[in-house]
Amino acid sequence: MIVISDSTPLITLMKADCLDILREIFGDIFIPETVFSEVTDNETYQKEAEMIRNSNFIKVVKVHNEESVSLLQRIAGLDKGECEAIIFADESNADLLLMDEAAGRKTAKKMGLKIMGSVGVLISAFKIGLLSVTDIETAFYRIRKSNRHISERIIQDAMDIVKSISIQNF
Repeated sequence: MIVISDSTPLITLMKADCLDILREIFGDIFIPETVFSEVTDNETYQKEAEMIRNSNFIKVVKVHNEESVSLLQRIAGLDKGECEAIIFADESNADLLLMDEAAGRKTAKKMGLKIMGSVGVLISAFKIGLLSVTDIETAFYRIRKSNRHISERIIQDAMDIVKSISIQNF
């Protein structure tokens, strides 16, 4: 399975102390060089930078079609990391693109890419038994505490899904 990630799902899952669930669900995660730089060069995220550098399942890749990246940046107004992730996902026929930002998701969907965000990853981990209801609640608490920008409506909808699955499996 080929899974490409933008920076925000990585940061959000690290803040939730759930980065390793990516490996458990998907195996290797590929990130373009610019995404790697966004996560590792920002002094705000030094702890996260070390986690990324030390994660043997996160593979940094080079996007060769810089013209497409530049064109997508100009047309869609996305940052370079998002554009590289979208272009690499398209070029590599990725099975999944991990992306949280609405504008990037909209662009990727228009290109026919399959997308999942941080919340979707947490729900998937719950569905396959990697996380409990309490683990999910704790993850959302950590996400809120870290000032990640996930709306309360999305978090509540996710908890409703998790609780619905729990009731069905009971």
